[in-house]
Amino acid sequence: MSEVAVEVRNVSKTFRIYHERRDSIYEAMAAWFSKKKYYENLEVLKNISFSVKKGEMFGIIGRNGAGKTTLLRIIAGIYKPDAGDVTVNGSLIPFLGLGTGFQIDLTAKTNVIQYGILLGFKKKEIAERVNEIMKFAELEKFADVKLKNFSSGMYARLAFSTAVQVDPDILIIDEALYAGDMAFQKKCFDTIVSFKKRGKAIILVSHNMVPIQDQCERAMFLNGGMIEAIGNPDDVVEQYKKSMFPKKE
Repeated sequence: MSEVAVEVRNVSKTFRIYHERRDSIYEAMAAWFSKKKYYENLEVLKNISFSVKKGEMFGIIGRNGAGKTTLLRIIAGIYKPDAGDVTVNGSLIPFLGLGTGFQIDLTAKTNVIQYGILLGFKKKEIAERVNEIMKFAELEKFADVKLKNFSSGMYARLAFSTAVQVDPDILIIDEALYAGDMAFQKKCFDTIVSFKKRGKAIILVSHNMVPIQDQCERAMFLNGGMIEAIGNPDDVVEQYKKSMFPKKE
């Protein structure tokens, strides 16, 4: 059995960025015949390769726009790469947009059941876990409150508490937990660490270097869609900081 949970091989991704709006067929045809280019290609990821082992927490760092979230979405199967491929060995839950599928006009309890079904539970299974989920989220008193009355922190807590019940083999986290208060953030991170101890693979994107250095076995620095460094977290973070704050001559 393979010890590799996720393998990314030579992945590249390009998006088209449109600069002008074509409001009519005539304008679109005129632009086509004139060969006037009204978009540019933005190469977000360039030949990315790495692997993550089972039981490993792998950190990804880089500036905004470096391609981190796009890479996670490709691993999660939300985007398709233009080149290269990704192999995922096991069940995967991406914490990229917590609560996708939630309906704000329904109660928390109803949303938990619907979200649980979306994540792969049978209705009876998730219904039996509703009280446990509400307790973990520390939202027992709000079970019958509609989500439109929830704060962003409460929303994130409910989504995370539901999702971790799936007990996936691989977690992908894009700083989704930072909407909650500090106590709940710690609770979430303790849960994530317990997943790692049970042999789960975790890919973490963060602008906070503390969990990257304290919890990750390896880290990767993305810069302009390319791998700038990969390896020991302390070394990778140091290289990232040097790029952010270069010494003046």
